[in-house]
Amino acid sequence: MKDINTETKILEAARTVFISKGMDGARMQEIADEAGINKALLHYYYRSKDQLFRAVFQSVFAGFFQAIKGELDKETPIEQKAETIVMQYTNMLDANPFVPQFLINEINRNPQTLRDVMDSQQFNPSVFLEIFGNNNKSGIDPRQFIVSIIGMMVFPYAARNLVQLIYFNDNIEAYTQFLQERKEFLKQTILKMIQ
Repeated sequence: MKDINTETKILEAARTVFISKGMDGARMQEIADEAGINKALLHYYYRSKDQLFRAVFQSVFAGFFQAIKGELDKETPIEQKAETIVMQYTNMLDANPFVPQFLINEINRNPQTLRDVMDSQQFNPSVFLEIFGNNNKSGIDPRQFIVSIIGMMVFPYAARNLVQLIYFNDNIEAYTQFLQERKEFLKQTILKMIQ
């Protein structure tokens, strides 16, 4: 039987190596070394780097998609849905600062991976089109709306080093505070967009 602790160590080690080296630059031996196990044991758990990458990717997004899906399935006002989306997404980014780069690399390398993770969580992204299309009084194409929201949420994390340096004199605490304040700004901006 596979040991859950070993598997957790492998996933954390893989996450660390994938963050620093990317999918293409990561090597299974590096991941095994980071996890403190031998390569044969790593291959016992994950036969290929691609399989391991998918497991890391899925572990990050599974909880996020479930939380979003749970809110979108409820009969709640659009304002509450918008707030939940912002909070879940930004909280996930706060907890996993590597995700934006991880996502950008994977979207460019193999966009089907993210779609497969969505499918495995029974998350249908077209539900956003229905929600924001049906509740959109401004006439904005819901696809424009969704892409804009994602960009507004992801960019400050993806470009953190640059924005923090230019606008916050590389003050980590000040930028972290800015990101926390931005959650309310995003919620209010989204609500204005759909009104």
